[in-house]
Amino acid sequence: MKFWTQTLGITLISAFFFSFFTVTVLAASEKPYRIFILHSYEHNHVCGQPQHDGVISALKSAGFKEGTDFEIRAYYMDTKRKNNTPDLIHAQAGKALEEISLFRPQVLVTLDDNAFREVALKLVDTPVFIVFSGLNGQPEAYDKMIPCILSRLNPGHNVTGVYEKLHISDAIRVHATLLPLEKVKIFVDTSPTGSAIARQIELELGGEAVSCSWEMKTIGGWEEYQAEIFSTNKDPLVGAIYPAVLMLKDRKGKTYTAPEIFAWTTENSKKPEIPLNYAFARMGLFGGAAVDFRAMGVQVGKMVSRIFKGEKAGSIPLEDARKFALVFNLKRASQLGITIPSDILMAADDLIVE
Repeated sequence: MKFWTQTLGITLISAFFFSFFTVTVLAASEKPYRIFILHSYEHNHVCGQPQHDGVISALKSAGFKEGTDFEIRAYYMDTKRKNNTPDLIHAQAGKALEEISLFRPQVLVTLDDNAFREVALKLVDTPVFIVFSGLNGQPEAYDKMIPCILSRLNPGHNVTGVYEKLHISDAIRVHATLLPLEKVKIFVDTSPTGSAIARQIELELGGEAVSCSWEMKTIGGWEEYQAEIFSTNKDPLVGAIYPAVLMLKDRKGKTYTAPEIFAWTTENSKKPEIPLNYAFARMGLFGGAAVDFRAMGVQVGKMVSRIFKGEKAGSIPLEDARKFALVFNLKRASQLGITIPSDILMAADDLIVE
């Protein structure tokens, strides 16, 4: 009965979208354009907010004025910290669909996989245009769930977006210029996003040669992560760690997300950390080459501006996140006893001193 009720609700929402948007979504003269930004994250999340800000920045750079030419409505599903069980995520998806139907956007921007998988896939081939940002799962895998992407060059349907390429090979190469690097230990969690990140890492490191070995460990819980860090401290072959664990639970069910995980890591790890996200260095990790999430949002914003100018989402090729940033936390470097060469410091996009 629960499944039937959810399915009926989705069908009714889809019917609403078709009836309303068939009349209004492509009316180029209708302003301000409405953009619904759906966050998988909580408000001001270190991954979500930079993407959100990047979208708005790109639209303004393209000549669109907020309030006059476009308006934004955001919804935060909070699926990392609070609503992180399948039932809670599904419930948030239902609420998000209701909010979308009330706002009647021309464009839906989804941030991270949970928002795309749980909400956007239900709106494929409706007249609302969907632009994803920070997708970790392979687009082709989502197409197997629900046909949504013909190819990366010609996605078709009503979908386009930016795939979150991690640039982990570049990150390892940067570290190899700083210190002897025989092995990198990579940690991922068991969440859907964690599984997608693990697959990304395998694909990227399988396709680009690096000068050291690497090992990936899937972490099932908070206590296991702690034990792995202490064990890694004693391994002389490991020259750096890549902590891509963004959500863990302890034996009592308490949830730990990036701020708590990284605070504990920098207090207890003796190995320099390669951050997945540029902003993670601001949370204490050592640094190096990391994904620039704001720049990824700018890429998405440029796609949205093209839609505003008359292009269909399905005619805009999917893109990889193009930019990685070079960032170092100098306080963490000092804690670890690492001296960063002056030429690398000069090349850095950001140096964090506090």
